Amino acid sequence: MLRAVIIDDIDTIRKKNSELIKIHCPNIVITAEANSVETGAAIIKQYLPDIVFLDVEMPDGTGFDLLKKIDTINFKVIFITGFEDFAIRAFRASAIDYLLKPLNPIDLVEAVKKAEKSIDKDVFDLKYSTLFSNLERSKKLQKIILKTSEKIFSINIQDIIRCESEKNYTTFYLLNGVKILVSTTLKEYETLLCETGFFRPHQSHLINLAYFDYYLKSDGGAIIMKDKSSIPLSVRKKEEFLVLLDNL
Repeated sequence: MLRAVIIDDIDTIRKKNSELIKIHCPNIVITAEANSVETGAAIIKQYLPDIVFLDVEMPDGTGFDLLKKIDTINFKVIFITGFEDFAIRAFRASAIDYLLKPLNPIDLVEAVKKAEKSIDKDVFDLKYSTLFSNLERSKKLQKIILKTSEKIFSINIQDIIRCESEKNYTTFYLLNGVKILVSTTLKEYETLLCETGFFRPHQSHLINLAYFDYYLKSDGGAIIMKDKSSIPLSVRKKEEFLVLLDNL
């Protein structure tokens, strides 16, 4: 059996989530509950849970504030939030799972299955350090987790010059000349990066406008980046791109 605690400031939500966990996750026993950052940190230290179901927003702070009070995070965290806001982008960029309120039993079971799997401590620490970096500056992502077949990287977003896709794979071209190939579609990264100064000029390309050099009008139009790469500009994106240039 896995020991778990639930931390949420709303009594009715804690009760409902506890019931869902008991019904759909019979291998988990709820050992304690808390309704704030302070009481949550206290029960984690007292009960030493395997899994923490952690609300993001509470009256005396956030779930992230709570984790910073724990010297060693040797438990799995399943974040629960009622807001599809910046925190969601921070979770996704950091490759950390989360659940939306009200809990969907199918999503709950899947999250618990993932939490049950053993994760290398270095990988765990890398994901959480990336998450905290993303939360240091409000509403602006700083880092992103990239997973290849062999390694996991925490990359500064402003070190990404551009991304290029081929089928279900995306290659990241970095400022230091390194290329990282991941088995994730470009669409997934577009939704994360376009709010941090990136633009998708073509279905196969996503560029960091900080590294835009010049626009070549001939041959249908091409975007030249500071690394000398030439990026095609689709007809349907041309007007939007030219408007962006006026604001650079």
